[in-house]
Amino acid sequence: MAILSQEEARKIIDKVLSYSKADEMKVELTGGRSGNIRFARNSVSTAGATNNLSLSVTVVLGKRIGTSDINEFDDASLEKAVRRAEEMARLAPENPEYMPMPGPQTYAKPQAFVETTANMKAPDRAKLAGASIKSIMASQLSGAGFLEDSSSFNAIGNSKGLFGYHKNTSVNFSLTIRTPDGTGSGYAAGDYNDVTKLNTGSLTDIAIQKAKASQKAAALEPGKYTVILEPLAAGELIQFMIRAMDARTADEGRSFLSKKGGGTRLGEKLLDERVTIYSDPTDVQIPSSPFSAEGYPHERVTWFDKGVVKNMSYSAFWAKQKGAKPLPEPSGFVMSGGTQSLAELIKGTEKGILVTRFWYTRWLDPQTLLYTGLTRDGTFYIDKGQIKHPVKNFRFNESPVIMLNNLEALGIPERTRGNMVPPMRIRDFTFSSLSDAV
Repeated sequence: MAILSQEEARKIIDKVLSYSKADEMKVELTGGRSGNIRFARNSVSTAGATNNLSLSVTVVLGKRIGTSDINEFDDASLEKAVRRAEEMARLAPENPEYMPMPGPQTYAKPQAFVETTANMKAPDRAKLAGASIKSIMASQLSGAGFLEDSSSFNAIGNSKGLFGYHKNTSVNFSLTIRTPDGTGSGYAAGDYNDVTKLNTGSLTDIAIQKAKASQKAAALEPGKYTVILEPLAAGELIQFMIRAMDARTADEGRSFLSKKGGGTRLGEKLLDERVTIYSDPTDVQIPSSPFSAEGYPHERVTWFDKGVVKNMSYSAFWAKQKGAKPLPEPSGFVMSGGTQSLAELIKGTEKGILVTRFWYTRWLDPQTLLYTGLTRDGTFYIDKGQIKHPVKNFRFNESPVIMLNNLEALGIPERTRGNMVPPMRIRDFTFSSLSDAV
């Protein structure tokens, strides 16, 4: 029962809405199945599966809001959840920024559900993990990994006639491999809607290669370097930038999109002209939900076009203040790239550093989007187009805005963490200190 059909979901939502005595009411119904397998030191350590189905009721009395959640679906329990939400609303203070719920909407129809992924069972997970473990053991290395697959749905309805339904599948795999002496570490990860696209053996081979090649790293002086960021590393910083494109913070002077003296940088060229970033819930590589939690449609939106800021996200409240259309933050993004492979980017680099990924990335300054973090699991020195030797990890202090102005070359985009990001060569990337971690 964890995956309800659109008709089944609508029937439950309509029933709950019929119990309402509030001015407005919203019902969210979510459910899903997930399964996982974990291994460490080349042996499976845990495995499991879950099924969940839950319902959330939000009621509005004037400008007072109350919410209750429940996972019991008999009529008495559903009505009790509505009454509880109404009671909470009466106790709540007024929200001066509350906006009326939207009425019926038209949503895109992304193809995000794949039966093969939805039908995965424990033996399927064991086979995928086993292929990885076999390769690690053959290489006489030590590995730890995690694989999780899920199939889920979410449905939303309100007292104004809005209804939306979406179902999705996903599979994620990541692993870290260490050398026996502890000086080498490699990492690889992949995420898809369709499990048939996941090749755990290929990802394991990449991590093995990085682990072996990163042993006994040499120290380089911190400073500004030309870097090649693999998609996992580049996407880490770019996703933070996309999540920071809120119009209100820009209008209030708290954002990288704020203009000195007032106003925003909407319409200005902020990044290299080769940078175009958009979101689209129907993109075949990264399909996603066609609606936000509030029920507003996710549509194809261009955020940067040839470096120019084209759109900012708007809450319903701020959209009304500015006479704009509500525009929710995207759940995933696509960054246009070039035609070069990662190997070709390396070959075209006179001197530089190859970065596998970042970790422990933290925000330093929202007005410049300055972040700090560490390289990890494979950092290498490039000389005359060839990887010469591993280097000790660095702490970086860098902004994706500056990074995407120092762009030298883009490669072919790859899916990473639900986004499409190309590998890229960046000049003058700032490494501030060394790190002893591998």
